[in-house]
Amino acid sequence: MQSVHPETALSELAALIKTWGRELGFQQVGIADLDLSEPEARLLDWLAAGFHGDMDYMARHGVKRSRPAELVPGTVRVIAARMDYLPPDAADPWAVLHQGDLGYVSRYALGRDYHKVLRNRLQQLASRITAAIGLLGYRVFVDSAPVLEKALAEKAGLGWIGKHSNVLDRRAGSWFFLGEIYVDLPLPVDQPTPGHCGRCTACLEICPTRAIVAPYQ
Repeated sequence: MQSVHPETALSELAALIKTWGRELGFQQVGIADLDLSEPEARLLDWLAAGFHGDMDYMARHGVKRSRPAELVPGTVRVIAARMDYLPPDAADPWAVLHQGDLGYVSRYALGRDYHKVLRNRLQQLASRITAAIGLLGYRVFVDSAPVLEKALAEKAGLGWIGKHSNVLDRRAGSWFFLGEIYVDLPLPVDQPTPGHCGRCTACLEICPTRAIVAPYQ
């Protein structure tokens, strides 16, 4: 890990990182530590129950998915970023489902390839951090490696994990992409967002294939 510029405290740098993130088009940026012991236990139980079906890649990398420092040695923090993809003035995304003469394309696929968009912007964010402090050890991820991104997003305060196992934001719902930067810089971490599901089970009840067999499963 490189030393932070003496005039830039880690807390000030963390605030700058979030400002730069918004300038680059992210709706929210947060910082998480690496303790994913609870999500790891849930992941192992989920795999043991066979809930991953044919997604063999979920079990392929062992616990590296939940141990960032084993995937990228030297990592001490994860910068998590959220980018919304449903415009606030978008037409009702469900209406077209009832029009049999129309094809339906998932909303996330209507724009540019999100892997490229997020990766480019995360690289720009990492470059700004490097310019501020000197050398920085980092690696950018956007659905490209075994990363427990939903758990990291929750720890970084980007939302809470709902009973359907997706990350939720009170305004954006779950209509957003996630990306991460693993860094070797001991930035101050953010507090997780408290859950707001309460007794609601709407996601379980509306699932057309009943794939959600129980809350959080």
